[in-house]
Amino acid sequence: MANHKSAIKRIRTNREQQARNRQWMSRLRTVVKAVRKASTPEEAKAAFEKAVPIIDSTARKGVIHKNAAARHKARLSNVLKAISA
Repeated sequence: MANHKSAIKRIRTNREQQARNRQWMSRLRTVVKAVRKASTPEEAKAAFEKAVPIIDSTARKGVIHKNAAARHKARLSNVLKAISA
């Protein structure tokens, strides 16, 4: 257990941030799954358009790296193309 006041606060803020990051990652995984599980091209396109801003905001908040966000979007775009073809 931490003894200093600043260390106690740091532990508390780390836990709060960890909880926020967990929420964003959960949301990210959910929208990615929605695109992958879409059965029709229209569903996939709608899910993709909903997923892109969430992926971008997750990267902007620093939960994932910007290159990881770009990779997610590129792979989802390929899934969208495959469903549409």
